[in-house]
Amino acid sequence: MANPQKRLQDLSEEYRSLETDLSTNVAARQKLESQQQENKAVQKEFAKLTDDDNIYKLIGPVLLKQERNEAEMAVNGRLEFIEKEINRIEKKIADIQQTSETKKMEIYQLQTQLQAATPS
Repeated sequence: MANPQKRLQDLSEEYRSLETDLSTNVAARQKLESQQQENKAVQKEFAKLTDDDNIYKLIGPVLLKQERNEAEMAVNGRLEFIEKEINRIEKKIADIQQTSETKKMEIYQLQTQLQAATPS
């Protein structure tokens, strides 16, 4: 086996990298959940509309009239996409957490071995 100190340093760097990845993915999930809530709020507003109400879509600085059916389909499509992305990211987060836990245990075991090998 390679130098235990070097191995410990490498494991620690891998662990820090995993923690950074985890943090990035958690932030991405939070952003998606926020978008999901916004789109659900829009869906609730659609339910309150009458057939005579107009729907406008903001495109740049301009509001363009949009058909209700088209607007509802767009929101439903976004919600579907967001749900799939949340599920994908949650799986990735779980994988990172599992790998991180494994690295943490390896670090702990190596530290224990190093302490046992160090004369008191």
